[in-house]
Amino acid sequence: MLQQAIDATDVIGRWEYDVPNDRVYTDTLVALVFNVDPALAETGASLDVFLAGIHPEDRARTAQEIRRSAETGMCCTIEYRVRSADGVVRWVLDRGRTVLDEAGRPQRGSGVVIDMTRTRCRRDANPPDGHDPDRNPLENAAEHCLAAHNALQAVPEPLLQRMSDMLLLEVGRSLARLVDERRRRGVNEAVQPGH
Repeated sequence: MLQQAIDATDVIGRWEYDVPNDRVYTDTLVALVFNVDPALAETGASLDVFLAGIHPEDRARTAQEIRRSAETGMCCTIEYRVRSADGVVRWVLDRGRTVLDEAGRPQRGSGVVIDMTRTRCRRDANPPDGHDPDRNPLENAAEHCLAAHNALQAVPEPLLQRMSDMLLLEVGRSLARLVDERRRRGVNEAVQPGH
């Protein structure tokens, strides 16, 4: 059932982070993807509970990026693996931002988690210079934007990093619209007479 819910949309769900109280709040699907009890996620779990659901090879890097975002208030876009409640390892793209108070202390974070497993499998099956004709050009652009974004994180140019954050956000919004369009089309085709 978890796989069916994830297959229905690439956007898994949203998260909210109360930084001073170390409480992360998510919906049921995000909780299950991180192998967290949904009731606990609804009432708020510590960040460490969610970090425990991240693949051990990706955990330290992800925690470091989250800390950097919380300290600076900059957007954070991270791709990493999780082991879900059903035992499946999935690739997710986590995109969020932390709001700082007037004194520069982190207050609240919010963001979205997107399932990248199919994209990642396709990327591994097709060489980087290969072209997959079945994909929407926007999906190809998203992969290139993500690669550029990841490369720019190592460059000490805040303007370039912010610009790549903005580009990735806009491409993500366009992808979300594309997914919604596909979902609506699928629902409409399913309810058409003769289907």
